[in-house]
Amino acid sequence: MSVDFGRTADDYARHRAGFPDSFFARLASEGLARPGLHALDLGTGTGTLARGLARLGLTVTGLDPSAEMLAQARTLDAEAGVTVAHVTATAEATGQDDASFDLVTAGQCWHWFDRPRAAAEALRILRPGGRLLIAHFDWLPLPGNVVAATERLIRWHNPEWSMHSGTGIHPRWWTDLRSGGFDDVRGFSYDEPVAYSHQAWRGRIRASAGVAASLAGDAVERFDADHAAMLARDFPEDPLSVAHCVSIVIGDKRSPP
Repeated sequence: MSVDFGRTADDYARHRAGFPDSFFARLASEGLARPGLHALDLGTGTGTLARGLARLGLTVTGLDPSAEMLAQARTLDAEAGVTVAHVTATAEATGQDDASFDLVTAGQCWHWFDRPRAAAEALRILRPGGRLLIAHFDWLPLPGNVVAATERLIRWHNPEWSMHSGTGIHPRWWTDLRSGGFDDVRGFSYDEPVAYSHQAWRGRIRASAGVAASLAGDAVERFDADHAAMLARDFPEDPLSVAHCVSIVIGDKRSPP
């Protein structure tokens, strides 16, 4: 299945708000993000993670291969009153100097990379003592909930979509960091429900890999109509409370002896 998030950049900017405030509060309280650090956000997309880091006082560069997504990021940065540098490049070949960042982040995107190459590149551009932080904010399909019903509908319209039935936890990312030469690999997770209006949930789903990033325009319209009907029939409450999980994995670049 071919995926191009540039095709859904508008919906992505409007309806994928990114990580919750609790995520950034946790990064700050644990000293993972603090003023003065230089951070590179891989696969930054519309820049939600990069903006959050900039608000915490970090100097941030957002990197993404999609010019359309970076254009949305620049607009949203200006609206938020934050400054983020932007680079069009890939996680596997960032074009950044050796040992030039204190923190490298990857939010909602590590699974799209050539993970061994991305880990090696992160290790190269991190300063000794720097950290790679992989974060996800995933919806949770639970028996009878709106996520499970929505995932069934996506699979009916797009049988090639395989990113369903998630748990919010990604054990492979731990192995990626350990195998990539990072030390003291550790992490945490917690659940956080998110309120969505019907309209916003439809937009959030259109902006997913299984819908507008991979289906043709007429197929997206058919899906969206079926989705609206399903929500009105089976989940009339508005706003919806949608179960999510925040998960974070961190690895350190060893300082020289």
